[in-house]
Amino acid sequence: MAVDLSFFQSPLAEEIRDEGRAEGRAGAILRVLDRRGIDVSDEDRERLVSCDDLDMLDLWLDRAITATSASEVFVED
Repeated sequence: MAVDLSFFQSPLAEEIRDEGRAEGRAGAILRVLDRRGIDVSDEDRERLVSCDDLDMLDLWLDRAITATSASEVFVED
């Protein structure tokens, strides 16, 4: 019996995967900041968890590794 797996290649499935990736990266950023003892305001936390731009989240994660404050994570270039 053949199983239809076409859903997993659909745009909807990709969107669901991207949402999961974004949630995971936001969680990783919050974890890094927490472990480094950096306070995150409710506003910054909401900015993180509502972001769905994977490239931006990757940039913020890279910055979180060396930032001394949450504002350094979100600084505009």
